[in-house]
Parts: sequence; C-alpha cells; structure tokens
Amino acid sequence: MNQDYIIPNAWSIIEEGFEIDRVKSSESLLSIGNGAMGQRANFEEFYSGDTFQGSYIAGVYYPDKTKVGWWKNGYPEYFAKVLNAPVWIGINIEINGEQFDLNTCKEVKNFRRELNMKEGILDRSFVATLPSGLEIEVFVRRFLAADLDELGAIKYDIKPLNGKANIVFKPYVDAHVKNEDANWEEIFWESIGSEIKGEQGFVQARTFKTHYNVVTYMENAIFINSEKQAITPTAKKTEWKVEFTYEVNVKANETATIQKFGGYVVSTNHKEDELVAAAKNVLAQANALGYEQLLTNQKEAWAKTWEMADITIDGDVKAQQGIRFNIFQLNQTYSGKDARLNIGPKGFTGEKYGGSTYWDTEAYCLPFYMATKNQEVARNLLTYRYNQLDKAIENAEKLGFNKGAALYPMVTMNGEECHNEWEITFEEIHRNAAIAFAIFNYTRFTGDESYIPEAGLEVLLGIARFWKQRVNWSADKKQYVMLGVTGPNEYENNVNNNFHTSYCAQWCMNYLVEQVENVKANYPEDFSRIAAKTNITDVELAEMKEVAANIYFPYSEELGIYLQQDGFLDKDLTPVSELAKEERPINQKWSWDRILRSAYIKQADTLQAFYYFEDQFSKDRLEKHFDFYEPLTVHESSLSPCVHSIQAATLGRMEQAYTFYLRTSRLDLDDYNKEVHEGLHITSMAGTWMSIVEGFGGMRVKNDTLYFEPRLPEQWEGFSFKINFRNQILKVNVNKGETTFELEGTEPLEVYVFDQKVVVQPSI
Repeated sequence: MNQDYIIPNAWSIIEEGFEIDRVKSSESLLSIGNGAMGQRANFEEFYSGDTFQGSYIAGVYYPDKTKVGWWKNGYPEYFAKVLNAPVWIGINIEINGEQFDLNTCKEVKNFRRELNMKEGILDRSFVATLPSGLEIEVFVRRFLAADLDELGAIKYDIKPLNGKANIVFKPYVDAHVKNEDANWEEIFWESIGSEIKGEQGFVQARTFKTHYNVVTYMENAIFINSEKQAITPTAKKTEWKVEFTYEVNVKANETATIQKFGGYVVSTNHKEDELVAAAKNVLAQANALGYEQLLTNQKEAWAKTWEMADITIDGDVKAQQGIRFNIFQLNQTYSGKDARLNIGPKGFTGEKYGGSTYWDTEAYCLPFYMATKNQEVARNLLTYRYNQLDKAIENAEKLGFNKGAALYPMVTMNGEECHNEWEITFEEIHRNAAIAFAIFNYTRFTGDESYIPEAGLEVLLGIARFWKQRVNWSADKKQYVMLGVTGPNEYENNVNNNFHTSYCAQWCMNYLVEQVENVKANYPEDFSRIAAKTNITDVELAEMKEVAANIYFPYSEELGIYLQQDGFLDKDLTPVSELAKEERPINQKWSWDRILRSAYIKQADTLQAFYYFEDQFSKDRLEKHFDFYEPLTVHESSLSPCVHSIQAATLGRMEQAYTFYLRTSRLDLDDYNKEVHEGLHITSMAGTWMSIVEGFGGMRVKNDTLYFEPRLPEQWEGFSFKINFRNQILKVNVNKGETTFELEGTEPLEVYVFDQKVVVQPSI
C-alpha cells in the first residue's frame, strides 16, 4: 500500500498531523531549493527523534576513495559524495528553562506543514504542550530566495497560550556536520575559522581533497508583537560554530519572533580571501530590501517561472498536484544560469546516487528545460558535456580505447567516472548515446545549427569512435557484435548484443557521418579546425559507415520482435501480473542472482530505443514490442513509467497511459518505491513533464515544424501547457472535442494536428 497522507491540493504539498514515523519522508517531500543551494525540510529547532539532516550546495562534493576487494584496471578511483553542508537554519529554543523538542512534547496538535509551490515558501504551524504544561502556538516560514540565490530567510513565531514564557532563542551556524551515508562517521569538512560582527556570524570551512571553501553565515533580529526589539545577544564561537543567545519575556497571547537571514557563499563564485566580505554583502542586500520585500520578490520570481512552466489539468486534483510538484522540484534544482552545474538525481533532497550527473540529464531532463526555459539554458547542458570531453577521452583510455574515443561517465562531478559498481561503470555504456541523442534533440527542437560546428561535432566524433572500437567482428555471424554490456535494464548484467545499446551505437555512427558532411559543406572553417584537432579522415568515416551497416541485432522471426539481448527467450517469461504481491518489489524481496536470471525488466530498455528513434519504427512495430516487453516490466526504476506512458498514449491506450502518468507524477508523493525518506527522484520528474507534453499532447518536431496528436484521459476535462519553440511561446489547450492554441509574438506559426495544418496567429 502506498502512503496517502499528502493532502490533494492543486498548488501545495500539505501534511496535517504530527507522526514521528513519517518525519524523514516529509523532510524529502517538503524540500526547498533555488538552484544554488537547497535543503531538506528539517526542523529549525532541536529534534531528538529520527531525522535525516541535509543541506546541500550546488557543485560541492567529496571524492570518497573507492575500496574494492581487488583492483580492476580502469576502475574509478573515487565515488563522489554529495556533501551535507554546514547548517545555517538552526535555531535552538528554550522555554521556561526547558529545551523545546517536538519529540518530547506532551501533545502536538493542529500540526500542519505546507509547501506552497506557487510561491516557493515552506510553512509549518502547530500547537504544542510542553512537559511543563505550557501550551504554545508556533508558526515558522522559510524560503530560499529565487533571485538572490546565496540567501535564505526564516521567520519563527512563538505565542504562549496559557501562561507567560521566558523564551531563549539560540540561532547558530555550524560546520561540524557529517553525511547520512558516511561509512565510518567521517567528517568531510575542515574548519578554517569563525567570526562575529555585531549580530552577524560567519563560519568558514573547507572540504577535504576538493578544497571548496564555504562561508556559512547568519544575521538575526528579534520582535515582540511585530515590534523590533533592541536586544544585544550574548555570543559564543568555536572553530566550527557561532551561536547567539537572545532572551525575551512574553505574556500569554503575545508573540515572540526571531527573523533569521542565512546561507552560503562559495569559493567557486568568489575569491577565497573575500568570502566573508561576500557574505556581508549578501546580508547588506537582504537588510536593504527587508524581509517583507524579499518575500514579495520571492513570489514574483516564482510567478514568472510558473508563467512559462505551468501545466494545468482540469478535473483531477491529484494529477494536477503531481505535475506541479514535479515541475516545482525541477526548477528548484536547476536554473540553467551556470554551465558548470547539472541536475543530480536527488537534487537538493538527499545523498543517494552520489555525483551530480547521470545520463538522465540528456535522456529525460533536456526536453523540459529546452521547452520551458530557452535555448541558452538547454545549450548550457550540452556545454557541460563539451567542457568535459577531454575527461571522457581519458575515461576511455583507462579502459583501453584510443585515437580520441570518448566514454562519458555514468556518474560524474567533473567529467571523471566516479561510479563504483563494475557492471555499470564498465558496461552501462548507453549513456554515451544519450549525450549524442541530446545534441540531435536540441538541434531538432531549437533549430540552432551553430552548436554542432562550434562544439557538438567533437563530442559526436569521440562517441562514434568509442562505438567503432567497442564492437568486434563475429566470424560466426558475419556481423559486428556488442559483447559484455548492461542496457538500461539493470536487472540484466553482462549481456551480449543488447538491442538498445547496439541500435544506439549504429545510430550514433551514422549521425556522426551525416554531421561531418554537413559541417564540411556549410561550415568549412569549423571543419578545418576540428579536422586538424581530431585527425578525422575520410577513411575513418568510411569504416564507421561499414561498421554501422553491419551491426547485429538479436531478432525472433517467430515473434517478429527484436530481442532485448541474446538468449532472452531462454528465460521464464511469466508476466509480472502473475507475481504475488508479497514478491514485490523484487529488488527488495529477491536475491540479485534470482533477479539476474529472471526476465523481469527494471525500466524501458528495448522500448527506450523505440522512444528515442520513434520515427524509424512503424506504430505496428511499436505495438508488437510494447505488448511483449511491458508485461515483463516491473517499473522499479523511477525512469520507467514515463516512457511507457508516452508509448501507451501513442498507441491510444489511454487508461494504461493515465495509470503510468499517475505513477510517474506521484512516484514520491505516494512513495511507490518505499524510499522517499532517502530523497526525491528529481531527474525522473522531467519524464513526468514529457508524459503530458509528448504523451497526452503528442508533441513531436518533424521537418522544423511542431506536430501534435492530443489525447485526453477520461479522468480529465482538459489540460494545457506552454512551450518555447524557437523563441515563440505557444500555449496548447486540449479539451474534449477540440485543441486550441495561443501564440505570443508577432509572426504566425504553422503547426500540425493529426497531420492537418493549422496556422496559429499571434494573440493581440
């Protein structure tokens, strides 16, 4: 049974009632971020119950030494940990001499938390009875400024209800933190020192090995009944921590408030010897604006984001809540401002899957940012990979490849491979194809022809060279084979001739040859530069074409389908529907040996290739493959339901498409995989967006033109979305019986709906 305590609401994630066994899950679901930093929804005050403390800074990591029983040549030297950052939100509280702790209160009632997605604000309120019998009413508001991304703000109100109270606020910043996933209670930070200036506190710490310098800072103000109090705090500091103490006395029904500004400044954006000065500058900007103006700016910034990114669904509040939750988290995680950053699979919500970049970015996330932001943001994601091409070539060299072959990492922070499971590190090589496909997808959607000659061709060449060397000639089959790989279905390791991987390899080599001819003909200066740099020759290109034309794909003549890999039909093909419920999820109930010998598929594999290259397969062929592989798919990857939702919609199977949509959109809200306490599935959230726009909206780009095949689930009255297509903002409204368009701009736009041309005029 899935969790169901999140109250359905179109614009908010709401939790009512204080339950200690769901604190960690709620900390994930109510996480906030602003692209530069983020944090789980931990309580500001001390909490003695079970909690997962987590604050994170974009791009800051630690290279944890890989330890294996025996070393394998080419094995990654480290596993990149996403680091728990120093605490800036902390406010310990004493009331009438008692430490305030929700875990030890006699009673907590009217507990409510609301993550207001429309405005990017997290609120918490409750009435608590302390062990002494004093009853207090509490309201806390927190946000991370969307337009001043080194700043966060907290407003914490306490009102005693049945007696007077002596309240001691102890706000602090503390760099002595560790990771939830630390193996031996390690500390990954070293102290540089602390500083106090008036009511401002600063702690500087540096990561071991990577030497990121971070100043965590704060400034506080105290109010009684909204009137600022002239209270001089006592202050103390250690090398790790700065803490202020403010003491106030209030009568029953009077409100004591602490307002706290805080956050991080990082050496990636400032000179190391100017970090404290940079923090002081952020505080000066915050004070000049004031809390209320910062709040107003926050609302306006999010309103601007939603103006472009929102998807509306009429008649289904849980579906509406699901898509907005996904869009909200994506925008919290990555803003597109900084090409050095990428989209981590947990974003700012947890530590699992250490590393900031997976193939998820190119396969799932790029379309969302490309269509809801602008060309520059999408191009930054491609630039991220171009800037790491040299590292990708080094990664391939470590595995024995040469002549400029590039293998992009499965997991990375800086271009180096840092994933420490051999069957993924060495074998899950389809990630290379996702990067090449993203270049194609970007060019197809944006019409930007400049990226490939400027940067993309070098990436495509390195990837194609890898594929050419990765296959080998089979004298038996008289074709090129691809041995020892793991496809997207990670429940099959070390297989031969995985269809997805081989088909992608063929496509990549053909696409490279095509683009070389394009650049040679239309951008001769760029081609001369690239040819001199890479030593590409006509002979090499001819060899690639020959290899691509002769790649082997396992195929069943009897079934009329491509096989996921050699020997797939040797497995027991009992469908998932016949598995007992107590056997699910198999990744938690079965041994790995049993999983590997089964036919059960973690996520779209052969069908992922059909998704990428849809225009190369007929709908009849898609249907045949869908009917064979989906019944064997357990969907135990967050990336699985979205692809199947799109394909079910394409086949007109709307009930199935809707079921998959709910699963992808509410994967975390309903905790389908029983792991939301570890953090959210950020990258799969982009797949949720695709399931509406590409699935129910049926949007495709063909011949520089938008095509739509809109289909409405029975449960919906209608839906709408916007896309930025080549700097024209098109709104698509799908209702029962009709699809209408609204266009921002000055020029008309031709689109096709079920292959019928429609000319959309700009709105006046």
